[in-house]
Amino acid sequence: MTERSIIRRIRGMDTSDGAGVKLKRIIGQPGLDMVDPFLLLDEFRSDQAGDYIAGFPEHPHRGFETVTYMLAGHMQHGDNHGNRGDLTPGSVQWMTAGRGILHSEMPQQENGLMWGFQLWVNLPAKDKMTEPRYQDIGPERIPTAQPTDGVSVKVIAGDVFGVSGPVSGIVTAPVYLDISVEAGAQVEVPLPEGHSAFAYVFEGTDAQVAGEALKRSDLAVLSKGDSVRIAGRDGAARVLLVAGKPLNESVARYGPFVMNTPEQIHEAIQDFRAGKF
Repeated sequence: MTERSIIRRIRGMDTSDGAGVKLKRIIGQPGLDMVDPFLLLDEFRSDQAGDYIAGFPEHPHRGFETVTYMLAGHMQHGDNHGNRGDLTPGSVQWMTAGRGILHSEMPQQENGLMWGFQLWVNLPAKDKMTEPRYQDIGPERIPTAQPTDGVSVKVIAGDVFGVSGPVSGIVTAPVYLDISVEAGAQVEVPLPEGHSAFAYVFEGTDAQVAGEALKRSDLAVLSKGDSVRIAGRDGAARVLLVAGKPLNESVARYGPFVMNTPEQIHEAIQDFRAGKF
């Protein structure tokens, strides 16, 4: 195997979104605009209701996919097509916005910890105007691999260690893993060689990714290769490992619209204002 190395490191930046939800933006900030095909990665985590209670009221999307992974707390999502669902601890929603949708995610709690991630994944030009769809996946559907002692891997998308994740039919062929490593344990995780990939440490004091120490809230952009080594150091750690096939296409972005040209962005704004989503 050709092991990947770290080619760039970045720390999350505190910001807010929606109706004032406080979060940490890791991808999609001035220091790291994108990791093709990934446009944004946010971590929201707070046990103070004032940081999250206003939620994400109805807002539009076009041209990409949103992935919500809940670790703690309870949100309800809904859209202007009548779809409704609950995001409970351990659940995942992979939403393909396609040609346009009006979507909301609102907390269903007034106290306690709210914790999770939202990832934005770009769509290729040929699929940007596809029909919107959801993959709502409860925690009971997410399998866990245990490749070696002291390591467990929740497989949300992709195929690793003989386990297949429940997310399917995504054009960027993603790998989305939640990896827990105990102190002193290590694992070499296979990844598709041509995929872009990143690792984000979200729990524990420190971890080792590709031979380098990372702390909580550190993200590592990885080089090309077909595997990456992840280890626990003095304490246990938890790492989000994500990979996807790069699109290598031009990107035009304006808030919740991601297209290929400025003209397409103007068209998206006009369609939204005309009620065509």
